[in-house]
Amino acid sequence: MAFDSLSAFLAMGGHGVYVWAAWGVTGLLLVGTVIHARAERRALLRDLRRRARRAQHHGASSDVATSVSHQEGHARES
Repeated sequence: MAFDSLSAFLAMGGHGVYVWAAWGVTGLLLVGTVIHARAERRALLRDLRRRARRAQHHGASSDVATSVSHQEGHARES
């Protein structure tokens, strides 16, 4: 092993503060990225569900209007 003890490993030859700070910042950024991605995914899925409900609601009301206009068209033809 390159280090004689755990304390020597943590000290990293006098550079431990910088090394471990870099590891810590990198770890926090990775965790933050995962949290942000999950939050964005939840927001996207929520928005898509809302849009689907809205489209389904508007589609049902336009289907009624379409069937009425088709019936009127058939009545005119005959």
